Amino acid sequence: MDISLNDLVNQCFKAIQDRIRNLRNFNIVVTGKTGVGKSTLINSMFHGNMADTGIGEPVTKEIQKHSKPGCPLVIYDTPGFELTKGQTENVKRDILKLIETGVESRDVNQMIHCIWYCVSVTGDRTFDGGELEWIKDLTSSTAKTKVPVIVVLTKAYDMDDAKVMKNQINAYNLPIAKVVPVVAQDKSFNGGAYIVRACNLEILLQVTSQCIPEELLDTLQHVQKVSLSEKKNRAHAAVATAAAAAVATGASPIPFSDAALLIPTQVTMIASITAIFGIEINKGILTALVSSTLGSAGATVLGKTAVSNILKLIPGVGTVAGAVISGSTAGVITTALGEAYILLMEKMFLGEISAQDLEGERGRQIISEAFKQRLKKR
Repeated sequence: MDISLNDLVNQCFKAIQDRIRNLRNFNIVVTGKTGVGKSTLINSMFHGNMADTGIGEPVTKEIQKHSKPGCPLVIYDTPGFELTKGQTENVKRDILKLIETGVESRDVNQMIHCIWYCVSVTGDRTFDGGELEWIKDLTSSTAKTKVPVIVVLTKAYDMDDAKVMKNQINAYNLPIAKVVPVVAQDKSFNGGAYIVRACNLEILLQVTSQCIPEELLDTLQHVQKVSLSEKKNRAHAAVATAAAAAVATGASPIPFSDAALLIPTQVTMIASITAIFGIEINKGILTALVSSTLGSAGATVLGKTAVSNILKLIPGVGTVAGAVISGSTAGVITTALGEAYILLMEKMFLGEISAQDLEGERGRQIISEAFKQRLKKR
């Protein structure tokens, strides 16, 4: 059973589009006093400069909704407030209304999944009494709907000061998920004499991922831009799932000619990895991937010749008599393909290789070598 290279590329491209289109919306409220750096935090954590001026859509007098077409991230940002009783009550009321509306919808795409309450470490380094009462009131209400609240200590340029504030907040035993000090953006002092580097955004990402439903984890990885390791961990899990499915497909050894039975599993895997990395992929890149790994024999891939060539690269397998693929071999091929694709995504994430590179000979060589090396390691 042969399948055309063009058909396989089209299948992959459509699967990627469908996977991204079907990601659940991750809805997060970001709140705190004026000047704590909410916009900087949002833009440092997520793709797309979500908090840029002009993008926000008023939801209430106190809340703006930040979203972009085709992006499964919605940020509800409360414009910086001073802790006057009237305004704080309005902000709290509007946040709770958002949560209530989402719960009543019974739609995960409408529900609020997390709240970041931002407190600046700079200043008097104390947790304001008004803030304490406000967050007590908020968390007592959100506890009923199980919406987690993470206290984010922004502008933590001095980690000793941040530790003092963190301990102070923890001492109140508030019903919050965690207190996380961060520096969202590099900051220079004394005319550039020394620089405090951005830090702990990956920790905030990890804490957030532990607080939200499993069905939102791919979405969170898709929209975040601070942690390559978190994206890779999630992508490796997708490869493991696909490999297990491939093993099951080959549990009763399948003929070379039926190797295309593995295609749906491999296409789903490629789509999942692409969605996790959040990198735009075109058909040229997919053509390079397919032709450099699964091979091409004229206008077809995964025919008997292509599969035979792949098996020769697997130590101890290529010499096995009989034109069949066992379950373990199917798993090896699928894993090698997935791991090679993760390497490709990693290089694109780091800017080490461009889409234009991948569509040329250099890109094909990189992919082919990565695939071969991973086959030989099995």
